[in-house]
Amino acid sequence: MDWSIQEIAKLAGTTSRTLRHYDETGLLAPSRVGANGYRHYDQAALVRLQRILLLRELGLGLPAIAEVLANERDEGQALRGHLDWLQQEQHRLARQIASVRHTIHTLEEGKQLMAENMFDGFDNSQYKDEVEERWGQAAYATGDAWWSSMSDAEKGDWQARQKQLAADWAAAAARGVDPGSDEAQALALRHFEWLRGIPGTPGGGTSGPPRDYLLGLAEMYVADERFAANYGGTTGAEFVRAALTVFADRQL
Repeated sequence: MDWSIQEIAKLAGTTSRTLRHYDETGLLAPSRVGANGYRHYDQAALVRLQRILLLRELGLGLPAIAEVLANERDEGQALRGHLDWLQQEQHRLARQIASVRHTIHTLEEGKQLMAENMFDGFDNSQYKDEVEERWGQAAYATGDAWWSSMSDAEKGDWQARQKQLAADWAAAAARGVDPGSDEAQALALRHFEWLRGIPGTPGGGTSGPPRDYLLGLAEMYVADERFAANYGGTTGAEFVRAALTVFADRQL
């Protein structure tokens, strides 16, 4: 049994155009192509598509997804691992919801907030397994040690720098700046240098992020609305992606 590209697009909440793009990039080939040129997908293709969509939910760009899938030998085991992560994420979000509800209730009642009750579920180590799987244990250990070694003031300065960079990207996008202009490329260089200053990430602390990693992040900014929000929404994220693509073409 197989399904047409239109049926799969509807079931998966995506588009035929996206599925054709996955085929063109070698990420997801149809199981057969009919005499009329229509693509059809069998069960194995559906399993692969589910993995692609799950990995996109993690914020990975298409090149990174292709690399992950190429290194997998057991799809069932990979899906079980992802299910474990989703269940952990569900539990973490439930804790966050309870924590925020408690804060709202305490504020409405005019009571004293208890700090130990406000941050349950807000754990930066939640991505430890994903980072280790993607880039290795050393990458997580290096990044975690770097962040933990910083004082509160240093962490605040770093976060302020990050927010200022995002705000400058959003402002440039709102003004319709050309992604290839000097202004946009100066922002791209700042972004590159910001990433280079994060130990544990590819190129962090040394030569800076490689081309594929930088472009994968650029794709993630557009694909994930949580990241796009940092740049003023999808339009801003698309501007960042375009500018970083020009930067990668010229510099990497």
